[in-house]
Amino acid sequence: MNRRESLKALGLIAAGTGVLATACQQEKGKETTAVGEVSEKLPGIQDFEHERNQKLYAEKFFTDHEMATITVLADIIIPKDEVSGSASEAGVPDFIEFIVKDLPENKLPMRGGLKWMDVQCQKRYGDVFIKCDDKQQLELIDEIAYPDKVKPQMKQGAAFFSLMRNLTSSGFFTSEIGVKDIGYAGNRPGVWNGVPADIMREHGFDPEKFFG
Repeated sequence: MNRRESLKALGLIAAGTGVLATACQQEKGKETTAVGEVSEKLPGIQDFEHERNQKLYAEKFFTDHEMATITVLADIIIPKDEVSGSASEAGVPDFIEFIVKDLPENKLPMRGGLKWMDVQCQKRYGDVFIKCDDKQQLELIDEIAYPDKVKPQMKQGAAFFSLMRNLTSSGFFTSEIGVKDIGYAGNRPGVWNGVPADIMREHGFDPEKFFG
């Protein structure tokens, strides 16, 4: 199983029925402004829930620098390939911005983790994460991307990266780009071509008499 297939499994587990809900919403042509964000009330959502969502969309939690870091990390986790666009093209940074406001327990781990990344890069390379080159960024990520192999002093970074990876895969695979990547086609009308000829013969009917 390659990296994208592994992340696809993570995304489906974390997102649950959100994949289908988002896909159906996009099938109906609803205007979207970010992953999961819609400009009108979704079916089954009560007024107070819609109002709360709109309020959360309007609020800003991450700084511009933090959002830039999230964008770089998301595209490292799910880069653009021959199948689909990257995580940022799917709107994942906006999804993460919304999720931390919707689930505030994620605020401190995310902000602390982003800061941890910058501190580590300052110590190693003399600059913040987003200003390091690709090789330097991947060197650090390789040390925190595999929780079972991480060194004790890097456990905080590994915990953050696991959260970041889970949020990225959830956001990507509930986006229009991610749903197409999965291959989900949405509800389609069935086509009835009649009882197969072999089944008719099995029950003693001559299909030639029915179909000519």
